[in-house]
Amino acid sequence: MSQRELVVLGTASQVPTRNRNHNGYLLRWDGEGLLFDPGEGTQRQMLHAGVSATGITRIAVTHFHGDHCLGLAGVIQRINLDRVPHPVDAYYPVSGQVFFDRLRHATAYFETAELRPRPISEPGPLEAPGAPFALEAVRLSHPVESFGYRLVEPDGRRLDPALLRAAGIAGPAVGRLQREGRVELDGRTVTLDEVSAPRPGQSFAFVMDTRLCGGVQELASGVDLLVIEATFLDADAHLAEDHGHLTAAQAARVAAEAGVRTLVLTHFSQRYPDPEGHLAEARKHFDGEIVVAEDLARIPLPARN
Repeated sequence: MSQRELVVLGTASQVPTRNRNHNGYLLRWDGEGLLFDPGEGTQRQMLHAGVSATGITRIAVTHFHGDHCLGLAGVIQRINLDRVPHPVDAYYPVSGQVFFDRLRHATAYFETAELRPRPISEPGPLEAPGAPFALEAVRLSHPVESFGYRLVEPDGRRLDPALLRAAGIAGPAVGRLQREGRVELDGRTVTLDEVSAPRPGQSFAFVMDTRLCGGVQELASGVDLLVIEATFLDADAHLAEDHGHLTAAQAARVAAEAGVRTLVLTHFSQRYPDPEGHLAEARKHFDGEIVVAEDLARIPLPARN
């Protein structure tokens, strides 16, 4: 059975707290594992969460501030220590190439796995070999170059068992129908459209350090699951603007305007020991499902419409 869920490895901004590790988020999407913004301590959080290095197929770094990338060195070395058998693609802003190189080669180790750097110079579609989805980078607004990521699965068709039975299609013919879009049966041609219904593709967006900008709305537009920073509350909106961040209210308004189904708030400042204020603030603007992320939580993608 396919598995699509977000495993939260850390939710702290800038500095960890007793209850929050630095950032880290693993999106499990069937056979894919996309690790976003591995901050310091990510490798240990993976152990607590029951996540193995062999489950990582892609790494995506939004920007090169330490709370979003200092765990990269350990994760890359763990990928090599565990001899991960498949290539791992690494996406990051090309302006941070020097930091990526330093983290990749922070200490001596044996390179046994294939890590494929895919630096991003411009927003747009990203090369994602073998992926069952399209991956896109969108520019955000932060003191250093930062990109958000958007993942979209193509629309498909869902077979209707009752219609298959009525058409007399069973066994190997079902597979042929899915592959070829039509099948010949007793002198008749049955098309896939006749025995199926539209199945909308699922979508996901990851928005980290940024102030409000067009890129935030672009990333969030219509997604099933939006993971978004909510570093501050509105009472500290001036700090959010000065340092290139969002408030919980801003994140919620974006989600409402964009038609998001499930909103995940994260990346909380240490000034807020209890994130309940973030939930209360977001509730004023967004009436869909809101999750205040906690370390080691598992958040499923919402079921298809």
